[in-house]
Amino acid sequence: MIAKELLGDLLSIAVSTGGDFAEVFAEREHATRIHFVSGKVETIRDQVIAGVGIRVFCGTKTYYASTSNTTREGLLACAAAVAGAVGEAQGKRHIDLTPDAIAKRHIVKRYPDDVPTRQKTDILREACMGASMVDERISQVDGTYLDTDRAVLIANTEGLCREDRKVRTRLAISAVASDGTENQSGFYGPGGGVGIEFFDAVCPKSVGERAARQALTNLTAGYSPAGTMTVAIENGFGGVIFHEACGHSLEATSVGIGASQMAGKLGQQIANPKVTAIDDGTIVGGWGSYHIDDEGTPATRNVLIENGVLKNYMIDRLGSRRLGLPMTGCGRRENYAYEPTSRMTNTFIDNGPDKNEDIIASIEYGLYAKEMGGGSVNPLTGEFNFAVKEGYIVRNGKICEPVRGAALIGTGAEILQNIDMVGQNLKTGQGMCGSSSGSVPTDVGQPLIRVKKITVGGRS
Repeated sequence: MIAKELLGDLLSIAVSTGGDFAEVFAEREHATRIHFVSGKVETIRDQVIAGVGIRVFCGTKTYYASTSNTTREGLLACAAAVAGAVGEAQGKRHIDLTPDAIAKRHIVKRYPDDVPTRQKTDILREACMGASMVDERISQVDGTYLDTDRAVLIANTEGLCREDRKVRTRLAISAVASDGTENQSGFYGPGGGVGIEFFDAVCPKSVGERAARQALTNLTAGYSPAGTMTVAIENGFGGVIFHEACGHSLEATSVGIGASQMAGKLGQQIANPKVTAIDDGTIVGGWGSYHIDDEGTPATRNVLIENGVLKNYMIDRLGSRRLGLPMTGCGRRENYAYEPTSRMTNTFIDNGPDKNEDIIASIEYGLYAKEMGGGSVNPLTGEFNFAVKEGYIVRNGKICEPVRGAALIGTGAEILQNIDMVGQNLKTGQGMCGSSSGSVPTDVGQPLIRVKKITVGGRS
């Protein structure tokens, strides 16, 4: 992407005004996005993002500049700009770069660029038609097909010089059910860190059908009661609870400046002993996986919480300097225009000791959250509020009638202690996570869990 000699020149210029470390990040990504609305293709967008970001450290202070001008002159000007922000010229130093080939674990069988757009459109159309055909009450179906092929190069003044290529594919369907007086929606959006072979395992029609059935369930559901109760949260996207309520509080971005409820708690019992939580960027085919992060550090399997004890944080290069702890391969950014920060990859609560049927049977009265939706959280306090996308009342150990409008309200510290049963059907769900370094693909996950006590928002 950039010649080794030019990389050395850029790094040398970047640290010529007093910086103690510099890094060059180069990227080229090709993305195809197809949007289908009301029975027809609305848009087909082919987008190429290409550019370079250069970062300089002075202790724990960073300076960043980026450019889409990837000519030699444009890159030299970018390096000079970030160096000028640091201070006055003090003299260049020679940088020795050693290209380092990384072991490849993510094998792509069918690259998106090798597949005609018409074939991709047919996949999306099949999914949308699958949703429309479920029931005459399905009044609207929106669908999105997405694939990305991203190549990166990272070099720094420690001599690191690494390249990587990551492909992702996703299909997302939203369905609306209507009875003539009100509308309710359903959604399903599976994805993976693979090529078009993703659809050898995932049937597009079934994706649409799942979204439609959720919409129909909500259309016939009554409103959820409010109050403090026991809640069982299903696997897959149910893991968004841990991701938002606890995961962000374990990122060095907040921990390193003391803006986290988990700061200073390494080695402490912060969760029920049944809870083990992991961030694993090495999972083959994972939506949030990669070989190296956007700082060139290899992805790792990082045990965050083990049997309820806080073992580690998610640590990028800046967080490593602030905390004095090793990097964990989680420095991520949406693209070259963003400075990287510590981010989650594939983050999940691991399988536990309880049988799934025992979890439901243990609830005399409560809520079964089959599918979670979006929400919000404050990493400093851990306070969260999440919508239940599909929920059911549990009575006498049996899943009963569907309810809608439920929300789970609490704090990360409380929910970690109140997870008192952890099942054995671990599954992940795909999403996009937004933070100061932009939006990045992340997996969330868990088996079925029981929260013995949590506030449920609904109708009194």
